Amino acid sequence: MFERPDTGERAVLVHIDFSAESEREDVGEFKELVRSAGVETVAIVSGSRHQPSSRYFVGSGKLEEIEQSMQTHEADVILFNHSLSPSQQRNIEARLNCRVIDRTGVILDIFAQRARTHEGKLQVELAQLEYMSTRLIRGWTHLERQKGGIGLRGPGETQLETDRRLLRARIKSIKARLEKVRKQRDQGRRARTRAEIPTISLVGYTNAGKSTLFNRVTESGVYAADQLFATLDPTLRRLDLPDIGRTILVDTVGFIRHLPHKLVDAFRATLEETCNATLLLHVIDCHDPNRLDNIEQVETVLEEIGAADIPVLKVYNKLDLLEEKSPRIDRDEDGMPARVWVSAQTGEGLELLYDAISELLGEEVVHHRLMIQPQQGKLRALFYGSAAVLDEKISEDGSVCIELRMQRADFEKLLREAGVNEDQLVFQDD
Repeated sequence: MFERPDTGERAVLVHIDFSAESEREDVGEFKELVRSAGVETVAIVSGSRHQPSSRYFVGSGKLEEIEQSMQTHEADVILFNHSLSPSQQRNIEARLNCRVIDRTGVILDIFAQRARTHEGKLQVELAQLEYMSTRLIRGWTHLERQKGGIGLRGPGETQLETDRRLLRARIKSIKARLEKVRKQRDQGRRARTRAEIPTISLVGYTNAGKSTLFNRVTESGVYAADQLFATLDPTLRRLDLPDIGRTILVDTVGFIRHLPHKLVDAFRATLEETCNATLLLHVIDCHDPNRLDNIEQVETVLEEIGAADIPVLKVYNKLDLLEEKSPRIDRDEDGMPARVWVSAQTGEGLELLYDAISELLGEEVVHHRLMIQPQQGKLRALFYGSAAVLDEKISEDGSVCIELRMQRADFEKLLREAGVNEDQLVFQDD
């Protein structure tokens, strides 16, 4: 009989450097992941190999080193900064008699702690069940055989088969409920599209400061902390921008290198907000020495989810942590904004960020002074309703001179709603 050992909050971390660049992980990032999971790191065992061992992932000598470190520091759990196969995980646990969790398991644990909404909890449960489905045999080896004899014949299934069947049924149920959520999101997006409301989605590496920027811009109270995956559930808020008017800003889950595909699939409904955005704000921690690698990882995930063709404005955040750096807009060869340097913590550079977004989203902006006749009161009301009026002066004859600034498309739309042709307007532009 093989029973899994209990786990605790004191961990030995295992990090192996492989010769293949694509398989390498960042030990500093893994330490942050473990801290975000609420676990204390008591020791780190590192090494290097050409390729993983099929039985224990590491060699026998390294396994003895892990065991010695675990006993010396009285650790409760061993955390691998790599993805382990079910058999490797089972073999290490049986050899060391200690709970072993791989990188995917750590990320799932953080997700389970962070999920707040009903949808987020469903997504986490789906990812956990799909991860668990290949590892069920660990806890049920004592129930692999059916008993024979009168009165002992079961329903024709082993306990393991029963669990797998129940697991498949639960996964099917969760996927159906998430599909319903996805359809509801589609309805909301179609409504915004009909109303021609642009959607701006914050994307970026985890802990880049997306939620802090979101709170600063929208004056919201979204949970923000110096932790990996502080945000799990997408949050939408209205944002009024100069020359653009009403927009929707979306805060999304952060990305991470080698994000397990099961998690990407489970959070497909959440990531669809990113896929259908009008503009992506790629938030980057400019103080992070690994920022170039992080940018590459985010771009890889965006390509995986089908969002690579959406216009992107890079927002270099945490400017307050750099010396002698001031907010600015960097432009591309066409003169369009490509990068904005800001600090979400202090608010520096936010006006430049608004200007850059308005420039990228804005098409042709009109700035007019119009004489509005008394019989054109509906048009005046529509201009005020769109927050486009900058100034107003009333003449003695009852006509009104208004100064307005808005998008050309919105200007023409309001004229149609009021039943007024542009050649009927009296312009007083300088």
